[in-house]
Amino acid sequence: MASGSPEQTESLLQASALVSGLVTAQQLDYCLRVARHRQSQQGVATSNVPDRMLADLLVEQEILTTYQADQLLAGRTKLNLGPYIITDWIGQGGMGQVFKAVHQVMGRECAVKVLPLTRATQESRESFNREIRMQAGLDCPYLVRAYDAGQDGKVHFLVTEYVPGMDLRKLVKSRGALPMQQAAKIIMHAALGLEYAHSKGLVHRDVKPGNILVLPSGDAKVSDVGLAGFAKDLVNDPRAGKIVGTTDYLSPEQIRTPLEIKPASDIYSLGCTLYYAVCGKVPFPGGDTTSKLRRHIEETPWHPRKFAPDISEDFVDIIADMMEKDPSKRITNAAEVAARLEPWVSEALGVGAISMSRSPWMAPPPPSHEDDRVPPTPNSHTLNPPPWEHGSSEFGSSVNDLAQNNTTAGDDSRTSAGSASSALPHSGGSATIAAIQPPTVSNTPTMEKPVGARMSTGMLVAMTMAIVIPPALLLGAILGYIVASR
Repeated sequence: MASGSPEQTESLLQASALVSGLVTAQQLDYCLRVARHRQSQQGVATSNVPDRMLADLLVEQEILTTYQADQLLAGRTKLNLGPYIITDWIGQGGMGQVFKAVHQVMGRECAVKVLPLTRATQESRESFNREIRMQAGLDCPYLVRAYDAGQDGKVHFLVTEYVPGMDLRKLVKSRGALPMQQAAKIIMHAALGLEYAHSKGLVHRDVKPGNILVLPSGDAKVSDVGLAGFAKDLVNDPRAGKIVGTTDYLSPEQIRTPLEIKPASDIYSLGCTLYYAVCGKVPFPGGDTTSKLRRHIEETPWHPRKFAPDISEDFVDIIADMMEKDPSKRITNAAEVAARLEPWVSEALGVGAISMSRSPWMAPPPPSHEDDRVPPTPNSHTLNPPPWEHGSSEFGSSVNDLAQNNTTAGDDSRTSAGSASSALPHSGGSATIAAIQPPTVSNTPTMEKPVGARMSTGMLVAMTMAIVIPPALLLGAILGYIVASR
């Protein structure tokens, strides 16, 4: 940096990082010095470090995660729920959003399930509290374990173990229908988890591929037991009498008599899940919800060998016995499902490395309030585009030009752009540029001449008056105007 040159004004990212507590002043200073050194090597003669460049350095130094950096770039500073620091977004669960987090003291990775404020009704809170109480009493290697529960302000959350890998639905979508041996191992483990839950008097009621988590080893765990209800206490369950579950995997009795749900319903849904795993298709594809419900009650799905010719007829029989319409003719318990699948299982059979590709959409922010956000600095020339832009060279110059020319909009232009982040992709083309256009700040007619044109006209009028009007008269008019304006 040249001698006497001014220090960089604190930018939105720098302010957000310090307020959040995720970055210390020493860490921030180090990354700024590294960034300036890299700029000098590239021949960039400026002391100002772009926020995107600084964010990438903080991620590179493992001070922040990519998710945290994106949120700080948007000015969001609350990235914790109680003692749990949010590090990433996992997805949408049956009850609400699920985030990856780490305990700030113990350092243990976990998953945090949040009951959204928009769904914080009395019924939702009762259902969420039931989930916490139920999961607290479960301890099985084939079920996702619950660690903790808490409340941060108005936000209720449940903390469970973090399972590396992906759910069965994503696995099938990314790799296609699974080999018979892999599917058998995954569903056998799910059956063992359900057998344990059934032994505790619980019925899951929403067994589906999205609720079976698959590890790289090929082992599996059942999640989201919170949509379960005590089979012996359905009258007091706030969801009793309602169809609970996912249409493609509902048992006929869940549709006909939702008050009389028993473990056999989970076995039907697990049979539909096994069908999906080996065929790559749900049992009754296409049609609307009403059509799917009717077909679960009345129709038989296509023979699995139509989509998976290599599976054996004995294996097909297991799927058929799990998907019997009449619960009395269905496999009686989950333990029997596991026992019948075991001959096809090889414990050494895994699914290999599972790479989780990042979504092209901006991940939603943690639950917080607008007052948790750092207001954007008026020195907009030190700021970068919103987090979904990611410093794209395709739009970099035009976006930065807009930022430099929008100083009259002040904080409003940045706030409006930031609030749209959850609905826009990482790189949005014309949508991204439109998002940072400044809002109208006055009721000035749209056809008004620009400031430069108004100034030129004013000067022309003044010069004409100075030439035509005698000096004494002109001076008197000016003094009279000044006195009158006061």
